[in-house]
Amino acid sequence: MAQQNFRVGRLEQEIQRSVNEILLKRIRDPRVQGVTITGVEVTGDLQQATVYYSVLSELASVNQKAADGLEAAKGLIRKEVGSTLNTYKTPELIFKKDESVTYGSKIDDLIRQLHADENK
Repeated sequence: MAQQNFRVGRLEQEIQRSVNEILLKRIRDPRVQGVTITGVEVTGDLQQATVYYSVLSELASVNQKAADGLEAAKGLIRKEVGSTLNTYKTPELIFKKDESVTYGSKIDDLIRQLHADENK
């Protein structure tokens, strides 16, 4: 069981590194400029990989454009990732926006407000 978890973890790291590199060097779509891959989760059977990404802008239009750009480039990204992995089958890629960055900044704002209220 530990061997399987180790393999999944290595595969997640390799997919994250590959997707970041592909987005930087191969994808020329302006919609995916500024997209950062924050993490990857692979299912236990190695058939699907959820790729979490973040965008610096908080505008809904920019986020939607980034999601559309990633969806359009999904085939090329999967093909490129498959060429670098040593697996029988390349996992299907599912892109999801990582909300943890937004959540973290919201928590920071709440803490700042508490400290500001204490100082008054």
